[in-house]
Amino acid sequence: MRRPAVPAVALAGALALAGCGGSDSAAADLSVAASYMPQPVSADMAAGFLTITNEGGTKDELTSVTSDAAGEVTMHDTVNGAMEEVTSFPVPAHGRLVFKSGGNHLMFEKLKRKPRQGDTIALRLTFAKSGPLTVEMPVKSATYNPSTGH
Repeated sequence: MRRPAVPAVALAGALALAGCGGSDSAAADLSVAASYMPQPVSADMAAGFLTITNEGGTKDELTSVTSDAAGEVTMHDTVNGAMEEVTSFPVPAHGRLVFKSGGNHLMFEKLKRKPRQGDTIALRLTFAKSGPLTVEMPVKSATYNPSTGH
């Protein structure tokens, strides 16, 4: 009875393991930056802005946003000056999803209290493929412009 050579078995095992598990460099790798809410003028509604960056090789999709500060958070895109509610936004692989004044934005509706400059609003972003992200969104002045910092 012949026994297989140990080096051949070890090499076959190593090759099999290399093909599975490990780090998946193609997965979505999401992070959030530049989040803010201008202090709302209305007591029951506010807008929110942020940037989601995907450094991974797989596209994902933002499917919902929730916050304890509001009864409902809806997502909107703006096309040719017209605001439209949407149920999801794509987050491209190696790309960004930007929410900014005059463009894509979040609407915090049925506010439980009116946020004031200096407050922080917690929100949870839910994605189709990736785990949820929790974001601390600072409330800025009503006229805050991120390009000037005022």
